[in-house]
Amino acid sequence: MANGGIDSGEFISALDELAKERRINKEVLFSAIEAALISAYKKNYGKTANVRASIDREKGMVEVLSRKTVVEEVTDPISEMTLQEARAIDPRYETGDLVEVPVTPRNFGRIAAQTAKQVVVQHLREAERGVIYDEYSQKENEILTAIVQRVENRQVYVELGRTEGIIEPKEQMPGEELNPNDRIKVYVLEVSRMGRGPQVFVSRTNPGLVKRLFELEVPELVSGVVQIKSIAREAGFRTKMAVFSTDPLIDPVGSCVGPRGMRVENVVSELKTEKIDIIKWSNDPAEYIANALNPARVISVFISDTERSARVIVPDNQLSLAIGKEGQNARLAAKLTGWKIDIKSQSQIEQMMAEQAGEIPPEEGGAEIAEFSGADVSNPEDENA
Repeated sequence: MANGGIDSGEFISALDELAKERRINKEVLFSAIEAALISAYKKNYGKTANVRASIDREKGMVEVLSRKTVVEEVTDPISEMTLQEARAIDPRYETGDLVEVPVTPRNFGRIAAQTAKQVVVQHLREAERGVIYDEYSQKENEILTAIVQRVENRQVYVELGRTEGIIEPKEQMPGEELNPNDRIKVYVLEVSRMGRGPQVFVSRTNPGLVKRLFELEVPELVSGVVQIKSIAREAGFRTKMAVFSTDPLIDPVGSCVGPRGMRVENVVSELKTEKIDIIKWSNDPAEYIANALNPARVISVFISDTERSARVIVPDNQLSLAIGKEGQNARLAAKLTGWKIDIKSQSQIEQMMAEQAGEIPPEEGGAEIAEFSGADVSNPEDENA
């Protein structure tokens, strides 16, 4: 090793190769090593010294420079020098200038080599964390294939390739049992910088997962001809998805269901048999609400714009279906459409009309009634993906 050098050419070549392989800015490495060399110098040769370390970018030679201010009378020899001393170095110096004087110790090459190794190892870890953060932060709101690694403290840890993902309890599907080596699809919620490296939080319950799964199966969604207007989901049980076609010749519901139901079946298979209702979106609230209550058949919808509420009338034998188990169907329909929905059977309405002398008073703000013989539906990221 040459005096003041860090294996010279070998060191520079190693840094070049490292920078390319790990996608690290070489200048960042040099700067980090120089900063560490300053600390090493102060530790071994003087804590109060005002020094700068410099590494020759081509030869790998290390030089330590003491930084002194030119003054008329020196009161601190460590940080000051006289004008006469300065001009002995360069006659152009004036009082107040900063002069750098080489002070590299004879055995500093060994210290420099040890310091460089420590810094490179540390910086490699930090740089790797930075690369992983940059890579996975760009995948937020996207879908990834994950392999289950382990379950600890109710949290599921999954392998995502270059890093690990975490499925917190609230992001796990009810009733889904995940075991090591299970291959699953997950939705990337958030990537956070942490002390020990970036943490990637993923979900199995987010409505965005359903959206991305359909995008994998339905080319019309990718092209934009068919659009997902809204998704309401109770993970592990049921999802309602409203779709729309920009081309009147293309059926948005049929596109998502696929030939022989294969497209929707592939999504359902990934979601462990979660039921999915695909309905046609409409800018007519009454029609949209009627569709959203699939699989129930709707007779009519009475809406109040000012209250953003709707009263839906269904056949007597459809009331339980419209409301759903524990109110799930009605709840999802309300979440999907953004309307408050009150469901009544035909006989309930007839009884109410009889009690009110055959007249239902109009709701405040005006209302509109729409009648339906049937809804255009199929039953095979935020709540409004």
